[in-house]
Amino acid sequence: MKWVNIKKKIGLLVVLVVAVALGFGLRGLFTLEPSVAPQETQAAADEVWTCAMHPQIRLPKPGPCPICNMDLIFVQTDDLGARELSVSEAARKLMAIEIFPVERRFVTATVRMSGKVDFDETRFTSITARIAGRLDRLFVDYTGVFVQKGDHLVSLYSPDLLTAQEELLQALASAKNIQDSNLTMMRDSAKATVIAVREKLRLWGLTAEQIAEIERSGQVSDHITIYAPASGIVVHKEAVEGMYVKEGTHIYTIADLSHVWIQLDAYESDLEWIRYGQQVEFTTVSYPGEVFTGTISFINPILDARTRTVKVRVNVDNSDEKLKPNMFVKAIVFSEIAGGGKVMDAALVGQWICPMHPEVIEPQMGLCRICQMDLVTTESLGYVSNGTQADKMPLVIPATAALITGTRAVVYVQLPDRETPTFEGREIVLGPRAGNSYLVRSGNLREGELVVVKGNFKIDSALQIQAKTSMMNPQNMSGRKLDPVYEHYFVMQTALANDQYDQAQDAAKAMINSESTSSELKALAEAFVQASDIQAQRKAFDPLSQQMIQTTKTGEAVGRQDLYVMRCPMALDGQPANWLQTEKKVRNPYMGQAMLRCGSLSETIAGKGSEND
Repeated sequence: MKWVNIKKKIGLLVVLVVAVALGFGLRGLFTLEPSVAPQETQAAADEVWTCAMHPQIRLPKPGPCPICNMDLIFVQTDDLGARELSVSEAARKLMAIEIFPVERRFVTATVRMSGKVDFDETRFTSITARIAGRLDRLFVDYTGVFVQKGDHLVSLYSPDLLTAQEELLQALASAKNIQDSNLTMMRDSAKATVIAVREKLRLWGLTAEQIAEIERSGQVSDHITIYAPASGIVVHKEAVEGMYVKEGTHIYTIADLSHVWIQLDAYESDLEWIRYGQQVEFTTVSYPGEVFTGTISFINPILDARTRTVKVRVNVDNSDEKLKPNMFVKAIVFSEIAGGGKVMDAALVGQWICPMHPEVIEPQMGLCRICQMDLVTTESLGYVSNGTQADKMPLVIPATAALITGTRAVVYVQLPDRETPTFEGREIVLGPRAGNSYLVRSGNLREGELVVVKGNFKIDSALQIQAKTSMMNPQNMSGRKLDPVYEHYFVMQTALANDQYDQAQDAAKAMINSESTSSELKALAEAFVQASDIQAQRKAFDPLSQQMIQTTKTGEAVGRQDLYVMRCPMALDGQPANWLQTEKKVRNPYMGQAMLRCGSLSETIAGKGSEND
């Protein structure tokens, strides 16, 4: 029995083996040999291979990059435009892309300034000797004393004064003696003499009461008391008791502190938002929490070449005299910006204002009630004029939406009605920056479109890898591109100049990941990435810039264009620092928008094939 069972099992196994063999044979009869379809052959012929570091390289087959010898990568073909990028939802989340609508609205530029309290120069009163003599008594004998109008200041001995008083008494006596005379000419002459002597005494400083007392008493005095013509603080004392003075000798200076000036320093980048007649709010250390207000009355037409600031003067009412000269203040101006970068103030629209006294505002043309100057329109001082609200509202994008390099600005717009998130790059012309927003001067951008405010640098990098048009790879670029290390560096420099922390971080990470980056630069870029805020980024940017400048001077990484070494004398806590730019117009990465134009051209490094070779 056992042998029979074994034979059955062996037979069954043979049958299974034969069946399997037969199945494979039949499969071979009915299976076609693999072949290449005509369209697939054509697709293979149209393949494009590029270099991740040099996207301008586009070859029909794989191999090494002719520039850096890296392996080429395959370019996925699609039906998108040269500036368009489509990503999956998962990729969009990984790229941390955020969008924001383009708006047409008024924006507020916040201008911060610092300065100090100063005397109002129009409220100084000078006390001088109007007649030669000797200062026998100084009733105010030190500076800082507050005097009221009419307070006695000086007792002055003067022989000339004694003679003039005698002339007055004699003239009065003569006029009295001939008052009954029939000779009209003599009476008129006597009266004229009295009037002339009185006027001489008045011009010498005697008050009407003093002159009347001389006439009443008939007594002369060899001393004259000089009284304060105005209230204020004695800020200068130029004389001492017993001193002989001539006519015109300066004795005191009195300053009225009921009105003061605030002298503020405005950075040149903020001047476009500052206007004559604007309201200013400021605070002092002495009165924490209390906000004072004033009116801009003068903007100095001359820029301080050392600090790159302009003096702005503010008129302030100081009736309670809390503000003391030389107090330090911090001020702020809120400028509402309309179309064309003009400042809008609803209270000044269509009004007339005095060019010397900003507090004088009238609804119609006329003369200033203080100085009698012709009033001027507020529009002539840079304020927006009457018009419809829609005409005034500028097109506005968030500041982080713009990728700026040199004179170009690129934004990425999410295209509507696409199955997958698709973004299109567009070049625009930016107007001035107002706070966290840019005004759009021109370009293909409409209200309501969604612009990328975070992750736009990653989109631009993806387009660059695909050899499409991007911020760093414009279509009209001629000649050899800069080495990728420089591209990342200039994105960092531009981001810092625009106060864009995230974009600077992305560029530094791209520099670290670049195969072209040297070990020294990678270490400096890694230190940059560790920065917790933009100020720390700027400190880390300095050694990176110095290494880049040194590499530029000794290496061969620069393309055809010239590069410029810029220098700011007060970049890092008052210390000088250098950096590289592709243009001569200063864009300071250490100061950012606060002092964007601070600095100057220090050196030009000629590129290969440039006119300077």
